[in-house]
Amino acid sequence: MSLEPIPAPVFASFWQRRVVAPLLAQLRQGITPQKIALTVALGIVLGIFPVFGATTVLCAVAALWLRLNQPVIQLVNYAMSPVHFLLMLPFWRAGESLFGQEHLPLLAVGELIARFEAAPGQFVLDYSRAIASGIGVWALVAPVLAGLIYLIARPLLRALVQQTEAAP
Repeated sequence: MSLEPIPAPVFASFWQRRVVAPLLAQLRQGITPQKIALTVALGIVLGIFPVFGATTVLCAVAALWLRLNQPVIQLVNYAMSPVHFLLMLPFWRAGESLFGQEHLPLLAVGELIARFEAAPGQFVLDYSRAIASGIGVWALVAPVLAGLIYLIARPLLRALVQQTEAAP
């Protein structure tokens, strides 16, 4: 069995069906490009929050609070899952460095188990600090990233609206 690359037309049709068409549907229903851009920006930024299992709740709360489109923010959040997992460790490590904490073993399962068995309370405290420091780094990065994504997405969505309105 060989793995062949996905042909460009198949990828384009996937992108069209799964991303562009739902966004166009939302825009046709009266949601402004600004609201969709904000929804996408927050979905991306909240989707990389460095805590397992928290992104769905964060996106739901943000969408309810700001009256954003719940399905779109969750779609973006779920699309960010691979990036979320890739960035979690760098956020934690950056937090340890930024806040002057010792670098804890995060991937050595045997060492994690040994630390937990030796002192469960200290284990929870140490790893809670590592996660909290990762959240601190995320909190520094998130507003800038959200702003940049919003500033890039808004004109793109406006252009998409104009393009679809001009189409016969």
